Amino acid sequence: MIASMTGFARAAGTSGPVQWAWEVRSVNGRGLDVRLRVPNGYEAAGEVARTALQKTLSRGQCQLSLALTKPETAVRVRVNEALLASLAAAVARVPVPEGVAPATMDGLLGIRGVIETEEEAAPETDSLARDLAEGVVRLVADLVEARRAEGRQLAEIVGGQVTRIAELTEAAEACPARKPEAVRARVAATVASLTEGGTLDPDRLHQEAVLLAAKADVREELDRLRTHVGAVQELLAKGGAIGRRLDFLAQELGREANTLCAKANDAALSRIGLDLKAVVEQFREQVQNVE
Repeated sequence: MIASMTGFARAAGTSGPVQWAWEVRSVNGRGLDVRLRVPNGYEAAGEVARTALQKTLSRGQCQLSLALTKPETAVRVRVNEALLASLAAAVARVPVPEGVAPATMDGLLGIRGVIETEEEAAPETDSLARDLAEGVVRLVADLVEARRAEGRQLAEIVGGQVTRIAELTEAAEACPARKPEAVRARVAATVASLTEGGTLDPDRLHQEAVLLAAKADVREELDRLRTHVGAVQELLAKGGAIGRRLDFLAQELGREANTLCAKANDAALSRIGLDLKAVVEQFREQVQNVE
């Protein structure tokens, strides 16, 4: 079984008055990179989650976040009675000038420090840390399953592409342009065009004909294509973290397909080579998603 590097998972719950939710998104990456975003004071829980992902996954860029929702805090109002009494006594001792209204209670209460407010924080239960840790376990398991589910679809797509590459390889093998008589005919036509209007050394012509036939031979490319196809099929059957090796084989398949097209001196073989290049490129794009 192979796994994709793309996936999403969410684990949520409630611990006392606190609602929490872990989320993780993963996409393609050359290696494993886990980026963390948690509220202040919960860095330790975040590191536990990061470590769990690092122990389970081998490749991919992961965005891991924790969201907490706490109930609104109650506001408690307290009157500083000592300060209020002191202010009232001080005001009573001071004569009130003519035309000035005496101090009132609402005026005294408006003085800074007379009325004090404080927020009552909602208590966090002892079970919050435990629930967050258990949520991480579910989160990682769900992410792994999501990546495996997409991996199963990838395996079908990639397997079909490899089968098509094998079919095109055999089509190139059976192409009439590769038959000895067809090669001889092309060489003879080339030699005839060279000797038209004059004569050339027969031995030299023979050597050139042999070199021309050797350059047009794609036997080695076809053998290597078969070898690479077999290696891909073996990896797909084995499963696991095979993305890097599949990527390497995709490059090798592309190299052989390019050489086949370069050597082809027949329209039919060129069409097969171009079709092969197209399928190999599609294969390469898909294996970029494999872990």
